[in-house]
Amino acid sequence: MKNKYFLFMLVLVIGILAACGTAEEGNTTEGNNAADGSETEATTEEAKVLRVGTSADYAPFEYVDTAVSDEIIGFDIDLANIVAERLGYKLEFTNSDFNSLIPGLQADKFDFVIAGMTPTKDRDEVVDFSIPYYETEQYLVSPKESNIASLEDLKGKVVGAQVSSIQEELANTLAAEHGFSVESRNLIPEVIQELKNGRFQGAVIENIVAENYLAQNDDLAAFPIEVEDPDFKAVVFQEGSELKAEFDEVIQALVDEGKIDELKKKWFVVEQ
Repeated sequence: MKNKYFLFMLVLVIGILAACGTAEEGNTTEGNNAADGSETEATTEEAKVLRVGTSADYAPFEYVDTAVSDEIIGFDIDLANIVAERLGYKLEFTNSDFNSLIPGLQADKFDFVIAGMTPTKDRDEVVDFSIPYYETEQYLVSPKESNIASLEDLKGKVVGAQVSSIQEELANTLAAEHGFSVESRNLIPEVIQELKNGRFQGAVIENIVAENYLAQNDDLAAFPIEVEDPDFKAVVFQEGSELKAEFDEVIQALVDEGKIDELKKKWFVVEQ
């Protein structure tokens, strides 16, 4: 009788343990399903990656410090990253020649371009620009030993500029008035090199970029070029892009908050 009772209790205990095990397994499965669901949701909500075109030869706006890394850095890069972070985007930068950036936008290679670019009438016909984020001036840079102090001193000389830039356009406009010729190069470092080797006697370069080179080259000098209308920089989008309105809102907020001024202090040789 005791044996039967013992067997009965043993079977009962085994049954209870088996039921508990089944319940625990059920809870574990439910937990895994929840985790899987969360992962799926997180994947769905991953930040969209925007393709960004830039021309990393334009320190301190966008450049590569090869002594440190191959990473593109600079004022524009920081600005783009701050805007993207606030809007929930991730960015993938592509380094291209300056004159290929707008064609790249038109060919849908980029979602936007940030490369120290200034709106012009011709550009505005094929792309859209954000609100301005920085106003700029133009300098005439020359070898210090040449003692060039005015545009009149450039008569009969060669002046350089970057291909497809507003500086190239300005140089060509001034050339007719002051009697100098203009040659262009794809990259700003190439323009500077032509100045230093004597091929160019002057170069039209944006003030902040020029100041950056003057700080590193004691043999160069510069003076400002007077223009009727101020130039400014803006982000560039495909025509009709919805990104423009999003970026405009954040850029304005960054201006109002003083964040743009913070970036200037971080990246520019002289405070503007």
